[in-house]
Amino acid sequence: MDALWWLLSVALILAGLAGTVLPALPGTALVLAGIVLGAWIDGFTRVGPWAVGAVVVMAVLAWVLDYVAALLGARRAGASRQALIGAALGTVVGLFMGLVGVLFMPLVGAAAGEYLAQRDQRQAMKVGLATWLGLMAGLLAKVVLAFMMIGVFIVALLV
Repeated sequence: MDALWWLLSVALILAGLAGTVLPALPGTALVLAGIVLGAWIDGFTRVGPWAVGAVVVMAVLAWVLDYVAALLGARRAGASRQALIGAALGTVVGLFMGLVGVLFMPLVGAAAGEYLAQRDQRQAMKVGLATWLGLMAGLLAKVVLAFMMIGVFIVALLV
């Protein structure tokens, strides 16, 4: 029976890794669930409360960074409310367009929203690019933190 639990744990972690770049999946939450399941299977003997606590902190940090990074990028460029709404709508539309849509539709949405608000093409492109850079920084941070979470789990299992 333990083998099935371990298989589920690994499947959750792998799905979580995919979810760090696919916004349709809650990436770090799935990684966290797989790690907690793995710790539970072992009775929290090798992966104890400190390791689980460290992983939880990293998961929360990844979640916060994912949402804050794009907003900081947009705000730093002087984005209007319409640009933020455009970026959110672009993200939703991008979900239906595959990986390229997920990566670039927020830029298009933010630029379109800013253009509608300001009617300034230069400012719209600046805001779109800043929003996109913020999203990419958040994505990179989330991926790095997910691998750090897995690293803490593996080290705790092996040591």
